[in-house]
Amino acid sequence: MASQNLFIGSLAYATTDDTLKAFFEQIGEVESARVITDRDSGRSKGFGFVEFKNEADNQKAVDSLDGKELDGRAISVGLARPKEDRPKRDFGGNDRGGNGGGQGGSFRQRSW
Repeated sequence: MASQNLFIGSLAYATTDDTLKAFFEQIGEVESARVITDRDSGRSKGFGFVEFKNEADNQKAVDSLDGKELDGRAISVGLARPKEDRPKRDFGGNDRGGNGGGQGGSFRQRSW
């Protein structure tokens, strides 16, 4: 079974994988630290994930670092939910690519 990740929210755009890892190493040895970035712009999306080598450090990190400041922002720290537990996103339910019910995009049809 894969070890539990921590979800880190409210990250500053300046936060990098390295600064995130260094911040969490005050709790214990970090296996990985990733700031999630936009695939097109490369800019941070403002959240990331941290995985400790020792899973017991997860709760210590939540208790100690939730609400603490990193790169000028108060971050939120919590246990990440596994991918399969997240609800499937529904963008309108039509068969034509999710453009608002097949009515021609974002413009509402007039009824008169």
